[in-house]
Amino acid sequence: MDQLLVMLGGAAVLVVMAGGLLLRRMSGVSDSHQAHEAAQSRPPPVEIGETYDFGVTEFTDHHSGVRVAVGKVEGFVVFAEDVPDHVSVGDVITAKILSFNRGRTSADATVVDVK
Repeated sequence: MDQLLVMLGGAAVLVVMAGGLLLRRMSGVSDSHQAHEAAQSRPPPVEIGETYDFGVTEFTDHHSGVRVAVGKVEGFVVFAEDVPDHVSVGDVITAKILSFNRGRTSADATVVDVK
């Protein structure tokens, strides 16, 4: 009987933990969706042809197969090409904005300086 109670208690703990994880995931998706909607409804904080300084948060190939630095200007995602090989995550670069994506929620740029 004691063993059965221990097993039922363990099962109850697992159900509560699984429910908490599910709620956390659902809320994260909602937060992400809300941030995406907000980004689409505001004008970009950058302008084509202007240069901006930002820290490199990661690297990607961003559809081109070429190493691209990713960073943010006032929370706005910028993908910068022509990244020198010595640039690492955390480095600050200056990039010139070349274009926006279709939804104007990110921009493509080219590196013009490394700080």
